[in-house]
Parts: sequence; C-alpha cells; structure tokens
Amino acid sequence: MKVEEIYRRDLNLLVALQVLVEERSVSRAAARLNLSQSAMSRVLGRLRSLLSDPLFTRQGQSLVPTEKALSVNRALDEPIGSLRQLLSPIDFDPKSCDQTFTILTTDYAMQTILPFALPRIYQEAPNVAFEFLPLQDEHLKEQLTYGRADLAICRPIHSIEPLQYGGLGRVGVSCLLSKQHPLANKQMCLDDYLNFPHAMIAISDGVKSLIEQALEDKPERRMVLRAYHLEAALAIVDTMPLIITVPADLAYLVSERYDLMVKPLPFHFTPFDYSMIWHPRCEHSPAQEWLRGVVKEECGKLIAKRVVEMGLDTEADAMAAPG
Repeated sequence: MKVEEIYRRDLNLLVALQVLVEERSVSRAAARLNLSQSAMSRVLGRLRSLLSDPLFTRQGQSLVPTEKALSVNRALDEPIGSLRQLLSPIDFDPKSCDQTFTILTTDYAMQTILPFALPRIYQEAPNVAFEFLPLQDEHLKEQLTYGRADLAICRPIHSIEPLQYGGLGRVGVSCLLSKQHPLANKQMCLDDYLNFPHAMIAISDGVKSLIEQALEDKPERRMVLRAYHLEAALAIVDTMPLIITVPADLAYLVSERYDLMVKPLPFHFTPFDYSMIWHPRCEHSPAQEWLRGVVKEECGKLIAKRVVEMGLDTEADAMAAPG
C-alpha cells in the first residue's frame, strides 16, 4: 500500500482497536477515549469494515477478540509504542547525551569565550562532541540553514531574520604593545595610534568595520598583519614598534602570559554586543536548549565580569578623541 493510501485511512481506528482489546468492553473503551457508547460502537463497525473481520464476539458482558484482532493488536505494539515515545515530552539528561554539536565561531569566540564554557559542558555531558567551523559573515544564514550548523557565536553584521538569537554581553577592543615599545610607558594618543604599524588579531569583519567607522576621517593606518591567532603578531612584536588591536578581554588574558602591555583605544569606541544565533529548527531541541543555556550562563558571566573589571561601560564615553 502506498503512503498516500495510508494517509486516506483513519489510523485513529487502530488505536481504538488496541483499547478495545485491552478493555474487552465497548463501554469501558468509550470511557477511555472520551466517547459515547454509541460513538464507540460506530468506531467498532468502521474497524470491522477496515480490517474485513468481525474482530470481536460477545461472551456475556465481555468482548472476545478474534485471531485477526489479536494479530493486528500484536503488530501495533511496536509502532504505537514508538509514536507514544515520539509524542511524549522529552526529559533531557545531559549525562546520556552523545550528540555532536556543530558551532560556527569567530576567532575571538574560539580563543576567549568558548574555552570558559567547555569545562562545565563536559562536566554535565561527558559524551558530547563538538565541531567548530569558521563563521562567514556574508553567509551566516546559509551556514545555519543549509550547512546544518547548530549555533553561531558572533556579532552579526547583516540582517539575520528569520534566525533566532540571544545576547551574551558587551565586548570592547584594546591594544597590546611590547614592553619595549616607545609608547609602553606613556599614554597613547590618537596620533600615536595612527603613526605606528598595526596588527589586528581575532577581529572579525564586523568589528573591523566599526573601528574603520570610528576612524573614517583620519589618515589610513599602516596595517602590517591581520591574523586569526596571536602567534603571528608575537613573531614580530619585538622587531618593530607594533600596536596589536584585539578584543579587550583577549588582551587581558594574554598580556601577562606574553609579557605585553595593555592600552585602551585612544578614540571613542562603543563596546559591541556579542550574540548566539541559531536556526528556528533548533529552537525547541532539548539538547540545544541545554547547550544554549550553558553557553549563555557561563559566557555571559565571563563577559559581564570583564565589562566591570575593564570599565567598558564607561571607557568609551570617557575617552575623547584628541585633535
């Protein structure tokens, strides 16, 4: 029988058959299915027509199922059991989850945000796995819609409708300098920032455009390096007076490790919002709701802590752009 032919049949009748076999009574089956006794009798008549069998004979006050009724009832156990499980609310247990999550990330998120969430994730769900893929700003919708990625962590620079999103917090931008840099022991002004060679590390296209907007009427900087990770800049930081522009919390994370100085941007720059973004198909997935909850809680705490510690709420307003 073709699928479309099955569609034309009233499959609710098969559920009614199971109830009739269990109850051996039209009145009791009617009560369970919230039907009148006459309506339940009509259901039995339609079942007999559907299956071309009397299905039950009466013995006193009870119905005795025929061999055909018992055979069909046994055959229904597995599919109806599967449907019951499919249609029941899912109690999600992270410890039994073995899903592989695919996450689109910026370099900043991969180096700074996600490492703080991963320990808790693996503590709660030791059997999950992750695949991290580079996020492409221009193709974010396509990556989440057709690339089957579960989640993106970024600052979107294009419209994301009809995607869903949730905020993680505000992120700023700072500068890293070698302790031998001519500006290491002085306040950096805008002219200094414009005149020394530059590197950009873990700065997405969206954040780069924000910086360029803030400097749109200023002379172009000498950009000698733009890279995903800090190692490329570290290779040349002692050979030239390099100013490394990075997300602020990444700057503070690596400054002590690599013996570098952290300097604020010498111009007005408003911290930007970082977000989680996902496709509507993932909206009600218990596993992905759990993942988004952990990422939001852990990364949100981390970002909020750094906003306070680094004064990102006041830094941009207090920083005046010199002449």
